[in-house]
Amino acid sequence: MGEVKTIEWKDDKLILIDCTKLPIKEEYVVCERYSELVRAIKTLAVRGAPAIGVSAAYGVVLAAIEGKNISNNKEQYLEFIDKAIEELAATRPTAVNLFWALDRMKKKLHTIKDLSQNEIKEKLLDEANLIYEEDVQCNKNIGKYGNDIVPYEANILTHCNAGALATAGYGTALGVIRYAHYSGKNIHVYADETRPLLQGARLTAWELVKEHIPATLIADNMAGYVMKLNKIDLVITGADRITVNGDTANKIGTYSLAILAKAHNIPFYIAAPLSTIDMNLKSGEEIVIEERDKKELRELFGQKIAPDEIDTFNPAFDVTPNEYITGIITEVGILKPPYNISIKSAKHF
Repeated sequence: MGEVKTIEWKDDKLILIDCTKLPIKEEYVVCERYSELVRAIKTLAVRGAPAIGVSAAYGVVLAAIEGKNISNNKEQYLEFIDKAIEELAATRPTAVNLFWALDRMKKKLHTIKDLSQNEIKEKLLDEANLIYEEDVQCNKNIGKYGNDIVPYEANILTHCNAGALATAGYGTALGVIRYAHYSGKNIHVYADETRPLLQGARLTAWELVKEHIPATLIADNMAGYVMKLNKIDLVITGADRITVNGDTANKIGTYSLAILAKAHNIPFYIAAPLSTIDMNLKSGEEIVIEERDKKELRELFGQKIAPDEIDTFNPAFDVTPNEYITGIITEVGILKPPYNISIKSAKHF
């Protein structure tokens, strides 16, 4: 992403590129309190499962700093951080990376609770930095393994935004695309607009243009016809939660693309870190699907596009059953069916 950083920790502040303003403005949200990060996650200023997880880890550090200014009592201090972790966990129900990162920070806190407040803050910051660095390296490994399934001169369809803006850097689905591009494979990308918030048009298109990767923007309802015209060689999307059997929750519209890909005999891949796999859920039926504000369908950039009186149904995600997924590209390799075997093997890697 060149000089653009999705997430940056600087001078005891968390700095996030504001995904709600792109591509019109390149602005940043500065969080000095964990409550400001809670708001940033809820409003989608920061979004994408890995980015939410990494930023939440830093949110715990913000709470550790804030707590020092509130109380010198160790018990009250630790309670304040625990409360912050609970509030951060309540921001988005579907993205499992959020809970994975917070659980890791909570375990770290438990092991260092007898240290001084300053030492606790520093140790938590070390852990958050480690989560950040691991995410970037993880995404690069996903790109490297994913490159194996990308043919030369491939036309790749992607949905929503699973790029550097959705992670600590580099990206998952776009990480594969980025790696293939810089490997000289002369690829071309088709990016879905991804209604209702247009993450494909606003964010993925912005990343592709910035990286000079050849790309074409299409509306969501054009995907099937573009496939029929033999313009798509494979589909790669990200994921917000993957269950033990390989069922995958991702941005609403992914399920439709998987069915269309199956009908046109096009490989359909998910690109995601192992931290996106929820070993506590057996199938997609157990995934909690977030439903967002009805206004997101009635308005676009603050302009009304539908009557206020019309009801809406606005799930943020859908679930793609494992039988539609050709493979899951992870940082340890490409997982293949049967997923209940390959996933368990990879998680114990």
